Amino acid sequence: MRTYELLSIIKPNIDSEEFDKVCAKIEETITSLGGKVLSTDKMGRKKLSYDIKDYRDGYFVVHNYELEPNQADKFNRQLRLNENILRIMLVETSEVKA
Repeated sequence: MRTYELLSIIKPNIDSEEFDKVCAKIEETITSLGGKVLSTDKMGRKKLSYDIKDYRDGYFVVHNYELEPNQADKFNRQLRLNENILRIMLVETSEVKA
């Protein structure tokens, strides 16, 4: 398994209950693909540097998780289908073994 870090920007016009559901759905998707959520950091609502889909701010969430490399594309596809997520940045944080 490899470790990844996912930064998600979620639409600001949803209530806190819906925000928690979006975060839970991301974690549920990771575990359904055979991964393991290591940590979740809800950073809160922040102003964006530029407008994304006519939004000036958004909720920032960072998930650290483990997932098999062959499942990463499926996970990325699932994230892009969620209409409450404005933008994602996915980075592999595994150390390269020589």
